[in-house]
Amino acid sequence: MDVGFRCPVILCLTLVVLASVLADLDDTLMGAPGSSVRLSENDPGLKKALKFAEERYNMGSNTMHVRRVSKILSASKQLVKGIRYSIMVELSNTQCKKAARLMTCDFYPEEHNLKTEVCVFEVWDIPWESKSTLLKQKCQPAVDPKPVETNKVEFLSLSTSKPIEETEDSVELLGQFKEFMARYNRTYSSQEDTDRRLRIFHENLKTAEKLQSLDQGTAEYGVTKFSDLTEEEFRTLYLNPLLSQQNLQRSMKPAAMLRGPAPPSWDWREHGAVSSVKNQGMCGSCWAFSVTGNIEGQWFVKTGKLVSLSEQELVDCDTVDQACGGGLPSNAYEAIEKLGGLETETDYSYTGKKQSCDFTTDKVTAYINSSVELSKDENGDICLSNPTCFSLVVCPQFYRKGVSHPLKIFCNPWMIDHAVLLVGYGERQGKPFWAIKNSWGEDYGEQGYYYLYRGSRLCGINKMCSSAIVN
Repeated sequence: MDVGFRCPVILCLTLVVLASVLADLDDTLMGAPGSSVRLSENDPGLKKALKFAEERYNMGSNTMHVRRVSKILSASKQLVKGIRYSIMVELSNTQCKKAARLMTCDFYPEEHNLKTEVCVFEVWDIPWESKSTLLKQKCQPAVDPKPVETNKVEFLSLSTSKPIEETEDSVELLGQFKEFMARYNRTYSSQEDTDRRLRIFHENLKTAEKLQSLDQGTAEYGVTKFSDLTEEEFRTLYLNPLLSQQNLQRSMKPAAMLRGPAPPSWDWREHGAVSSVKNQGMCGSCWAFSVTGNIEGQWFVKTGKLVSLSEQELVDCDTVDQACGGGLPSNAYEAIEKLGGLETETDYSYTGKKQSCDFTTDKVTAYINSSVELSKDENGDICLSNPTCFSLVVCPQFYRKGVSHPLKIFCNPWMIDHAVLLVGYGERQGKPFWAIKNSWGEDYGEQGYYYLYRGSRLCGINKMCSSAIVN
């Protein structure tokens, strides 16, 4: 079974919490590390983050006048080896031109000159390193909602904030939403929460339609089990956007060069090297699933035996990574080496939350000897020696099936935020693809798999590749 080729890994990350700096953070950050905490407008860290976001916004805009925050709509922060601020604000024009560089800038007194926008910013701040990074910036013109007196059922469009009358389209939408709730067993705490989820569902349908119209592959986008989540909720619950901070990755030795040409297609599922699709639940442990999936493949290549290995062991016993708060592949490989190996899924089953380490050396079923970083060339040989874990930017919150080929503006390769397992490659209807095993259950995508267009380095697929080595 020793094919003798190299393989790639790219994994998702959320940053390590440094216990030594907890005392330096202000008292408003409460709760478990990684939890989101709402902030008041007077929070000193929030003020600093807003100033940084304002500066970056003005540097990147082509407007004549300086724009400032005129209203804070919501703000929260999350401890992730520093502090990640999630902020929604209104930005408005001031009377200062950018070239003037004045110390004080007043807003226009006339409302039509303010040209207010609603903006969402994410700022990652590391106070002890005096370092800030703008992770996200999304803005759209602010539109004041106009109340309408009616006895009809109404809901708000999130993009326009204007009520939509009861029409055939709205009745169809309500039917789709009820079908979604029934299929995915959704219940909500109140009528207000139900109405909010309906608005989010409606907005997500429009986003899926936009992705569908712009996709260059054969993918189908639409209603998925994530359709009642905002983008922020989806990222917080299932992703690790700070994986884009590649400077935190431990240095790894490069893999050996390929010893022969790669075949036109390959699928490790057909060779018995891939376990069934698993589900990480609402825990940012994709890094653990990617690493164990890679080792399952390596172990199969060396022994001919496929065993399902324990992700929970890594969630509980990897003392460097942050369990459901995220982790790095390089750290996970090193942790497995120090522990002495991995137990099976049966012996150390997954719970989706951090527990005390219950690892037993006597139950070790598979081990690794080292780990390597793989080439950034997007060639088929990267998955030839075993299924390979790797990280990518997740575009497919609304992916259903087919070969996804999103525009690069929807899949910024520098904003890696998820870890998955590469199990094969080939071609469908003239579209070359990567076959990607996800960890969101079999009710996602094509029985738990995502197919991404191959050959254009989409979604950062070639940015962070690594693999375990079993001698």
